[in-house]
Amino acid sequence: MHRRSFIKRTMPGETNLNELLKTMRPTLNDGDYIFCTIPASQTIDPSQIIGSFKEKEGLTVILDKNVADNLNLNYTYIAAWITLTVHSSLEGVGFTAAFSNALAKAGIGCNVIAAYYHDHIFVAKQDAEKAMQVLEEFNS
Repeated sequence: MHRRSFIKRTMPGETNLNELLKTMRPTLNDGDYIFCTIPASQTIDPSQIIGSFKEKEGLTVILDKNVADNLNLNYTYIAAWITLTVHSSLEGVGFTAAFSNALAKAGIGCNVIAAYYHDHIFVAKQDAEKAMQVLEEFNS
């Protein structure tokens, strides 16, 4: 029996929590964003999808609100999109907990997407400016 050897590769990006918090730069993206579920029979141009996740109940997509409106999709939550521009490692520990706890203490709920290079936070549209203030306090 032939056995393959696997090489553990270290993910690029910052893993030190203090460095992540000190150097993250929150950027508020323009626009309004929504989360909705689409049926398997519906197709959306992939270039219009901000993010997606397949759940047993259906495909959840994150879209610009204008795109969702043009497609007559139902949604209940309008969000602002904040990108943390530090290149965080997917192997980092505590980063999401630190900023989500700070937002929670300010009464702001958040939905976090950890992508390859950056973390992306979706907060209720009306909380966008307050969320930016909370996140910018880490840089002080």
